[in-house]
Amino acid sequence: MPVLDAQATEAIARAAQALADGELVAFPTETVYGLGARADDDAAVARIFEAKGRPADHPLIVHISDAAAAQRFASDIPAVAQRLMQAFWPGPLTVIVPRAADVGAAAAGGQGTIGLRCPAHPVAHALLAAAAQRGVTGVAAPSANRFGRISPTRAEHVAAEFGDALLVLDGGACRVGIESSIVDCSRGRAVLLRPGSLTRAQIEAAAHEPLAERDEAAPRASGTLQAHYAPSAKLRLMSAGLLRQALELLTQGGNTGGLKLAVYSRSVSVPRGIGHRVMPGDAAQAAHELFSVLRELDDEGAQLIWVEQPPDTPDWEGVRDRLQRAAAA
Repeated sequence: MPVLDAQATEAIARAAQALADGELVAFPTETVYGLGARADDDAAVARIFEAKGRPADHPLIVHISDAAAAQRFASDIPAVAQRLMQAFWPGPLTVIVPRAADVGAAAAGGQGTIGLRCPAHPVAHALLAAAAQRGVTGVAAPSANRFGRISPTRAEHVAAEFGDALLVLDGGACRVGIESSIVDCSRGRAVLLRPGSLTRAQIEAAAHEPLAERDEAAPRASGTLQAHYAPSAKLRLMSAGLLRQALELLTQGGNTGGLKLAVYSRSVSVPRGIGHRVMPGDAAQAAHELFSVLRELDDEGAQLIWVEQPPDTPDWEGVRDRLQRAAAA
């Protein structure tokens, strides 16, 4: 199936009808591109797990057009979830709430809770609205990539993952670049399960309560496995001092075992002959380009990627999280 320009006549309608027919559609959000199926059809949702190679018990996020649509998938929307939805929707925040018993079991990975998000990207909004006109009240959509690999932030990234087998709406590069923050609101307190572009302080201010620490009873959530978001190359995360030391040893006659090296650093200079990308000093810009840079280094044949550890400050938490999970793969 083709990559469709989302601005072209009938592109949104074609994609919305495909969703209504139980087919898969990749589409842009402000965070990353999603691989979508109608969330009320467990057979359609099963095609997402099959296409990605994703375990069926690893839950998906259901994308909805507005807060009112949450009523279709939630048996209850706790007050803290309502406050967060009012503050950040449409936008890069997912709330986990108790699931309605008659819908979304496959999307929820079999759990009694479900993750809901209202995306801000105009193409996603148009697609969800057009799908709703065809009876699709929500679209389950993880990132449009093979399970555990780098998330896509451009339509060409999706096409590289799935080839011609998938209908892709091209809405340009994603603005945010890392996945949404996920807050569990299902157990009487707000718990941050996955950081994103929103800081803890922003979420706490909107929630009117502090975020509790994750515990063993927390529901499973997208993108929270220890190893995730990984390039094909082996990624190693280092402090600035350790990275400088490793590069000095390399220039003094060390080696990388015959593997091609690339470096992604913010403050550490890199000797000539080594592939290098400069990490932005601004957390939002670093998040915007992170996955795209890792894909570029993969495409250039890097087999090792040494990455300078981002700052240990609240605004960098989402980027640190993605790099730590990529390094664990």
